[in-house]
Amino acid sequence: MHNQKQLKNKVKNYWNAAPCGTEFIKEKKYSPAYFEAIEQFRYSIEPEIFSFAQFTRFHGKKILEVGVGAGTDFLQWARAGTLCHGIDLTEEAVNHVRQRLALNNLQAQEIQVADAEKIPYENNLFDLVYSWGVIHHSPNTEKCFKEIIRVTKPDGAIKVMIYNRHSLFALYQYMRSAFLKGKPWKSFKHVLFHHQESPGTKAYTKKEIFNMLAGQPVTIVSITSPVSRHDLLYYKSKPVRFFASLLANICGRQRCGWFMLIELRKN
Repeated sequence: MHNQKQLKNKVKNYWNAAPCGTEFIKEKKYSPAYFEAIEQFRYSIEPEIFSFAQFTRFHGKKILEVGVGAGTDFLQWARAGTLCHGIDLTEEAVNHVRQRLALNNLQAQEIQVADAEKIPYENNLFDLVYSWGVIHHSPNTEKCFKEIIRVTKPDGAIKVMIYNRHSLFALYQYMRSAFLKGKPWKSFKHVLFHHQESPGTKAYTKKEIFNMLAGQPVTIVSITSPVSRHDLLYYKSKPVRFFASLLANICGRQRCGWFMLIELRKN
């Protein structure tokens, strides 16, 4: 098994080389066109972010984004007039956010390099803690959850997206990286750990999330996994997309999506 410290360094190096979504962008780095392209790309393939985050509902509220990446969602929090704080494991992400805010004449309360397993804020501080597709990359995802809960105010909201192992996209990755490579005995866990984005990526089942949150001072508002464009293989040929869509109908479009959307309320 990977040493957790080594694994975290690998994760950090991976995302430091290219914050989420920037690897496909051809425009000059930090230019207005560069950030515009990142934003357009992100929300065209992950439009569900808006209905999940509900940026404008948190005007004037103290929020923390865990894992700011290229700063696309963070920009929405700033535009919405929240008192926004952001952390990321990588310097590159923090630089992206600072450049982006400056370009848009927007301000954050604080943006800093920090580890989601050890959030540098006191207890019961934020009205909302938000994290989209981040903590499943951390070696200790359960610790991240505990930290997120710790820094949330009583009656505060928590919105976290993590990957769903019981999803069409996880099945696609298994077919591609195990079954069709003549290694059908490899598990979904193994495939995602070694072949999905940074080393050590995990995906969870709903039951595992319930177990992880058991005993934590939170109420589960909802856990849903609607089918996403990733599950429908939006970048593939028409016949492949048709087959993916058919499979989504059979498996249930509200439960077999790659994105597990978790909403909690702190007790």
